Amino acid sequence: MLFRSVIIRPTTEEAVRLTAELIADAIRQKPFFKLGLATGATMEAVYADLAEMNKAGRVDFSRVHTFNLDEYIGLPPEDPNSYRYYMNKHLFSKINIDMRNTNLPDGLAGDEIAEGLRYEEAIEDAGGIDLQLLGIGNDGHIGFNEPISSLGSRTRAKALTPATYAQNSVYFNPPESMPKRAFTMGVGTILDAERIVMLITGAKKAGIAAKAIEGPVTSMVTGSAIQLHPNTVVILDEAAAAELTQTEYYKWVFDNEPKWEPYR
Repeated sequence: MLFRSVIIRPTTEEAVRLTAELIADAIRQKPFFKLGLATGATMEAVYADLAEMNKAGRVDFSRVHTFNLDEYIGLPPEDPNSYRYYMNKHLFSKINIDMRNTNLPDGLAGDEIAEGLRYEEAIEDAGGIDLQLLGIGNDGHIGFNEPISSLGSRTRAKALTPATYAQNSVYFNPPESMPKRAFTMGVGTILDAERIVMLITGAKKAGIAAKAIEGPVTSMVTGSAIQLHPNTVVILDEAAAAELTQTEYYKWVFDNEPKWEPYR
């Protein structure tokens, strides 16, 4: 059965834990699992929880294949600001995954068009993504699908907006060394996943969360495209849910739908 659900948890920690539990349960049900991964500060806690579950024997990553949303163009894998480095640090080095089964776009690819096609083919050859984990940017982007990205777009090279550059460059030293372009899965690629789980936390995301969840579907807020997917769960903490208009209903559904009983 397909569900589109919005779940509000009282704290960030509970939102993170539920996200990790949903991923772990999905892997337990299908060991040969294809998992789409995201990066950023929000996801670090999710990956810490998954690593903890793996260490405790609650989830096995030995047959899981992963596909990350994006990678900066021009950064080698060993660069501390590359997303390959991020994933190795926060997840892959802490779980029993076969590194040969972990996939990111090649930030050093010489032919950008060919690299986008290669990544699409790798996902297709794996049988498609079973669950895609998402965050959302301050302007509503998913992956690096900045405003006005086509909702049918595929993996490609993409110029970042000045806002994204300003937001992310604080992690670079010096800040101006941050690449201005990146490879990203397209919105269409993301929507091809069998299931989507989006995690949104913090008061700073409340406005854009409301636009993505309850506003019109628009390329100006590419995160709104999740409304087109029939099997999507959006998990928020109370702070991120502050500007939603249907909070009472979302909470009622979580408290009463049998599907969510194991997680209450």
